[in-house]
Amino acid sequence: MKTVLIFVIKGIVVVSVLTILLGFAEVNNALHPPRIIAPGNTLRKYEIPYESVDLLTTDGIRLSAWYTPPRKGVVILLAHGYGDNRPEWVHALLARKGYGVLAWDARAHGESDGEISTIGYLEVLDVRAALDYVLAQPGVEHVGAWGGSMGGATLIRAAADFPEIEALFIDSSFASLDDEFDYLVPYPVVNPLAKLIATTKTGIRLEQVDPLKDIAQISPRPVYIVHGTGDTVAPPDAGRKLYEAARDPRILWEAENIQHMMIYLDNPRKYQRRLLGFFDEWLRDSQ
Repeated sequence: MKTVLIFVIKGIVVVSVLTILLGFAEVNNALHPPRIIAPGNTLRKYEIPYESVDLLTTDGIRLSAWYTPPRKGVVILLAHGYGDNRPEWVHALLARKGYGVLAWDARAHGESDGEISTIGYLEVLDVRAALDYVLAQPGVEHVGAWGGSMGGATLIRAAADFPEIEALFIDSSFASLDDEFDYLVPYPVVNPLAKLIATTKTGIRLEQVDPLKDIAQISPRPVYIVHGTGDTVAPPDAGRKLYEAARDPRILWEAENIQHMMIYLDNPRKYQRRLLGFFDEWLRDSQ
């Protein structure tokens, strides 16, 4: 009996240690995303004029960015997703139609400084730095924003506080960071441990990154929400949750069985038509 008890205790200890290690590994990977450097090939292919600029956040992080001046007074900010970099395809799409564009690598991503990604919390300071930069440029009359995944969640939070962002196009955002953890780490023991480790390492509570609570504050500025019901990175119902929490004017485009950030690739012409039509209506037609 004593031998069995010792065996059981040892088993519990081993499982506990493995659980802690797994939780730590999950969180460590999330806070330290891979760095992917944008080559600029798409911008060069379409002969998009741009300059490399550095942005400085209020907490001292240098962000690497590209800026294309506007031809008709409107600049669109581009905030990419977790583990990604400045989205050249959106930059080129908008710039070819005369929009100015500022695209940057978020902190701890690409060529920007910073060691830890807070997945939408301190990244709001990145948006503030980008917004301050474009507002200081000549010929800028209106500012809109496009955000993908983490960038979408960040921009919802930023737009709630920064009224200078006049129109927001969101692709594949999560509704809250707590929901995102539950979706990606659905294991009963590892999940709460991972949340605890994340809070301890960053000093940020997951409930502080909650676009679902922030999105209503954007009205009367328009929000266009795009989400695929086949998403396996963000919860597939996140787009509808955000839409229902938002106030008018709001638009929801749910694409059946389309995966995370893949709606553009599924139907490029439709995506381009809706993206450009949205900014044309709310930013250019207001001039």
